[in-house]
Parts: sequence; C-alpha cells; structure tokens
Amino acid sequence: MRRDHTRCTADEAIALIADDQTIACGGFVGATHPEGLTAALERRFLATGQPRDLTLVYAAGQGDGKQRGLNHLGHEGLVRRVVGGHWGLAPRLGQLALANKIEAYNFPQGVICQLFRDIAAGRPGCITHVGLDTFMDPIHQGGRLNDRTAPGAVERVTLGDRTWLWYKAFPIHVGLIRASVADPHGNLLMNEEVIIGEGLAIAQAVHNSGGRVIAQVAKRLDAPAPPHQVAVPGVLVDAVVQARPEEHEQTFAEPFNRAYVSPAPLTDDGSELEPLEAGARRIIAARACNEVPAGAIANLGIGMPEGIARIAAERGWLDRFTLTVESGPIGGMPAGGLSFGASVYPQAIIDQPAQFDLYDGRALDFAALGAAQIDRHGNVNVSRFGTRLAGIGGFANITQTARRLVFCGTFTAGGLEVDVVDGQLRIVREGRCPKFVEDVEQLSFSARRSREVGQEVLFVTERAVFRLIDVGLELIELAPGINLDRDVCAQMAFMPIVRNVKPMPAHVFEPFCPLRQATTEEV
Repeated sequence: MRRDHTRCTADEAIALIADDQTIACGGFVGATHPEGLTAALERRFLATGQPRDLTLVYAAGQGDGKQRGLNHLGHEGLVRRVVGGHWGLAPRLGQLALANKIEAYNFPQGVICQLFRDIAAGRPGCITHVGLDTFMDPIHQGGRLNDRTAPGAVERVTLGDRTWLWYKAFPIHVGLIRASVADPHGNLLMNEEVIIGEGLAIAQAVHNSGGRVIAQVAKRLDAPAPPHQVAVPGVLVDAVVQARPEEHEQTFAEPFNRAYVSPAPLTDDGSELEPLEAGARRIIAARACNEVPAGAIANLGIGMPEGIARIAAERGWLDRFTLTVESGPIGGMPAGGLSFGASVYPQAIIDQPAQFDLYDGRALDFAALGAAQIDRHGNVNVSRFGTRLAGIGGFANITQTARRLVFCGTFTAGGLEVDVVDGQLRIVREGRCPKFVEDVEQLSFSARRSREVGQEVLFVTERAVFRLIDVGLELIELAPGINLDRDVCAQMAFMPIVRNVKPMPAHVFEPFCPLRQATTEEV
C-alpha cells in the first residue's frame, strides 16, 4: 500500500496514538530526539488525559535533566511501563520508577538498539553476553528497577555450552523518530544530524509489528533524494511532521555546529583547543591518557573521561588512536555535556546498532568510563545509588568488552578540593561521600566476569591508581604529597592490596602539558 506523506502537524500526528500502545522513541541526549513530537504528546495528555498507560521503549538517554526530551512523558497515567537504557537525563521518568508508580526496566543501551532489529526480523529477541553477572542478569534483578515490575523480560539460556541472556521481543505500535529532511516519497535523510542513530531499526520494527512510524524533520525537499543518501525509506514512514526550528536543534546545547557533520581540515591538529584547566579532572585525564595504546580504537565515557581527549589534543596525540562514541561517530573528538553523542570532525558516522555490534565483538582496544562506587571485589556501580537513578546506558556493552579498561573518577565525591604545590598534591577539603565501599549498591560492572574474559582494568583517581587482580584491588601508584594511611586507606571501606607502590608520573600534576611532539615513552 502506498504511504500518504501529506503534511500534518505534530498534534495531528500524535492524535494517532491510542491507549495501552507501545511506543519507541529514538535519540541520544538531544541528538535526533524528536522534541516536537514528545512535546506534542505531553500537550495532548495534559489537555485531554489521553493517551494513557503507554509502554515507552528507548535505548539512549534522551533529555536535558530538566524538561526536554523524555521528560515530556514523565506524567503518572501517561506511561505505565518504561524499558530504557539510560534514565539520568529524564528525572521525571526516574521519579515515577523510584516511587513504584510505573513498571520500569533498565537494559543496556546497545541491547535495546539491537532488540529493535530483532523485533523487525521476527526473532525471539536479543541473545547476547552483555549484562551477564550484573543487575540485568536474572540471577540478580533481571533489570527490574522496583517491586512493581514483573520478572521474566530477560532470561538466562544455554546455547553451545555457553550462558547467554535472552532479552525478549515484543511488538511496537508507534515509532517516533527524527531526520534532517524528507523528500516527496517520505524518504528520510540525516545529512545535518550529528548521528544516524537507530531510526531505521525502529521504523522496521514498528512497520513489521503493524504499527505507525511518525517522523519529525527540519525541512522537506521538492525533488526525490539520491537513493544512496536515504537513511529510512519512505515506505516505512506513515506521517512526516515539519518541526519548528527551536524543536529541531542539532543537540540540546547547540542549534547547529558544522564541525559535527564535516570532515576535519587537513591542517587541524587540535592545537586551537583551550588546555584543560588544573585540578583533579586534569590529573585523572592526564594519567588515564597514558594508558591509550597507539593505534587503538577507543571509547571515552561522558563526564570525567571526556578530559582524556583534551589532554590528547594538547599532546598532539589525537591521530595516534581513533576515538569513537557509542552513538555512531568514528574518529574526531567527542563532544561533551548536552552535545555528548556528537564528535568534532568525525571520520565516519555509522548507525547506533552497528556501533554496538562493533563494540560487543570486542573491537574496542581501550575504554575509559566513570565510576560512582567501587567495592572490595573491584565491582563498579554507575547506575543507581541512594535516591538517584542514572541507568546503565552503553556502560555494560563497553565495560564488558573493551580489552583495556580504565575507570576514572575522584577518590571521594561531594565537595572535594585539591591543589598542587611544587609538584605535590594537597587535599584542601576531603569529599563527603566515599566512593570505595564494602559492596556496591547495584552491580553495573562485574569484576568476576572481567577476570574471566581477560581484561586489563585500572582505577585512576587524582591521588592513587589501582589495578584489578584476582583477589581485589591492588594499589600500584600514589600521588606525591599523599599520605597512604590518612588520604587513601582511611577514606576506603576496605583495605587494598599494598605491595610495590610507585609514584604517579610527575607530568600529570603539571598545569599544562607541552608535549605536542613528545613520544609515548617520554610520558
């Protein structure tokens, strides 16, 4: 049947959504998120009380931590169930989950991306090793975030004498996706989007479930697009909505940045970047940067690890390895903050499910990610602590597969202040919250499984560096000026292994690292 791609407003398109339906929404933070559509869905619910009891499925976190993105859907009664990859940027949804007012699952971002393809293909679900021995494993919580949520959405299975997780498929009735432009056939192009995302996978899953695909675009073409530039064919699209400019910005931080969709100038070497300012973040990034192997395919997480790219640029090392982002960019320098997901001058941008295929097969030689809690076994929690629900995002895919893994973070949190005087680190004010705990509150990274697959794992802080070994954490480096008993052991809930401790490299405590022509051996 020929699709009708006549013009319609966001409100007219959202009127197609009925009670109790399952909707999938694409996007990564603000990139390719259909802000005009989710805002229209919120308007309709607040005005009419409809639709009700929706099931929301999404892979990457989408929001600004306040009102935009999936925060539009954080209303009791509008959603009944949420299956999400990352929750931290949509606190309105998180509050409903923590209050036990909705059914709530947290599955790995890459798994949900791939699950869209499995639903499209009529497979029983996504069968993967990602999530084993973590809170997503049924031997723990099965990805359930509260008591209201039923078990059974993920199951342990044995295939070929190996244990796998089976994340089960389900039909999806509505897909909300976004593209740069639509042509007269309804074909969608991503030429000015910072990522390709998972739009095609969602569209195929929804179409093959007998549902409707609603696409938001910035503009329309008068002539058919070149076929090889089409990201989502119009045969899969039911409605196209042209959004207002303010609801179709490239990211939630920037209306448009040409560098996110352009190749690098041949003369660009990162030398125009501002140096990373002195402090704990710089120390950690400088030390972690030393661990990136030459020629590596690497991933840097949001937050503290972002500084590694800045240090690499200062040293003139950006061409020594290839930085990637789980959203799809390969090469270039990852953007931070609410532009996370984009890269400055990427070499290529592939779709998000394909990027996770690459990661899950152990293509990552190096990854650096944050850590909120580390326990005596070397397990890590980034997903839930206290009353805060962050979610797992792509963390599980990345940390369970990277060959060399560095967790980056300050030794304590909540008000930590440090200073460097004459090359000596001084703790001006200790953080209120210890991060090295007896047992993590939620198991986001399994040290036991890491040892099984043979990963090299370091924990880099501003005052000490630890290595994961068979019996827990071994202290291997100490910052100059730091007292082992007072500043390290007394701030931990357990005693690390202490044998042959070396000083952290002196250069990481310098305010600026003029190493543009330096070799790896020199640092």
